[in-house]
Amino acid sequence: MTTQIIEAKNRRLTPEMEAVALKEGVSKEEILDKVASGRVVILKNNRRADVIPTAVGEGMTVKINANIGTSMERSGLAEELDKVKVIESAGADVLMDLSTGDNIDETRKAIISATKLPIGTVPMYQAGKEAIDIYNDISKLSKDKLFSDIEKQCKDGIDFITVHCGVTKFVVDQLEKQGRVTDIVSRGGSMLACWIKATGRENPLYEYYDELLELVREYDCTLSLGDGLRPGCTADAGDRAQVAETMVLGELVKRAREAGVQTMVEGPGHVPLNKIPAMIETIKVLTDYAPLYVLGPLVTDIAPGYDHITAAIGGTLAAYHGADFLCYVTPAEHIGLPDVKQVREGIISSKIAAHAADLARGNKKAYEMDYNMSVARKTLDWEGQKKYAIDKCVFHNVADGKPCTMCGKYCSMKIFNEYFSKDAAGMI
Repeated sequence: MTTQIIEAKNRRLTPEMEAVALKEGVSKEEILDKVASGRVVILKNNRRADVIPTAVGEGMTVKINANIGTSMERSGLAEELDKVKVIESAGADVLMDLSTGDNIDETRKAIISATKLPIGTVPMYQAGKEAIDIYNDISKLSKDKLFSDIEKQCKDGIDFITVHCGVTKFVVDQLEKQGRVTDIVSRGGSMLACWIKATGRENPLYEYYDELLELVREYDCTLSLGDGLRPGCTADAGDRAQVAETMVLGELVKRAREAGVQTMVEGPGHVPLNKIPAMIETIKVLTDYAPLYVLGPLVTDIAPGYDHITAAIGGTLAAYHGADFLCYVTPAEHIGLPDVKQVREGIISSKIAAHAADLARGNKKAYEMDYNMSVARKTLDWEGQKKYAIDKCVFHNVADGKPCTMCGKYCSMKIFNEYFSKDAAGMI
């Protein structure tokens, strides 16, 4: 079974490559080169005919992911499907189903059927949850069960999966020797570290990595190599355990590319603003510039209820310095499961961060959007402003050609246009 990266290495342009080249405003040759090198991935499972192929990586616009999923504590399928509608209307590029509630298989299939956006999952969540529910012991999870869940989700049409292959015995040993303020905050990373600690065995995702590659290659499902040791607080950012895992991920990126499997890498996490540029560059170098997918980064730990803002601050700087894919953070982060309104707020915040980075990186489309918005503001063209706004819902009760209620007849644009308009007698 072929994949996008195999086709690109053989200089064969696929319909998906053509589609993303047109969408991104780049040449077909550039897409071929970037996909062949592994610096761009195209998210699309070959079992999903109607998914929107989405390019993530070097030279592409910064993409946004929105997480949803049921919880045993709250939420059901109906609410999560409402979130899917909001994710589409708010303009996220991708979503992930992180369900841990009842009927995970049915939930996943319903979400796949409800959208054409690429969808990701973390198969360890389902495998680990079921081991804990049945045995009350994560160490009872078998390699066969974990790989069976991975294959099941690929068959369903999942476009990318997060797998914490870098949480190895060596990396866990580094964590234990070093110590941390917040230990492991990744759910999948924590499950695997505890499995390693209890069994004394190597992480099966690492030990049987070649088998994993063979499995996902059949579906052209992109591997998202999870950062199980991402820092969960600013004090832990850039420590030995995090770097040790990143070095393992660099090895795994190379092996995946050689096997014809598309691969991206996940990154931090909680990172102080001053450490973000060096950290992004370090991860990029260690992983041979694989597409980088970051959670935030969150630049402070003391803003519960406003972490969509702390993540947008960090996400802008991270994307400017090379991150390719931002996972949204909602106001509910560190508090609870987000509701529909909070999902929307998280997406809008991340889109602002992504667009600001695209603008700073010289993206032509981003510049044109800002320029056109400025022209519409000058002419008090409210419909035009709505067209170019990230959040189009904020424009209401404003009549075209009239100032807003902030300044009214004292509006600077209105006054200037009256005296400096080309139509004004004796002027200009």
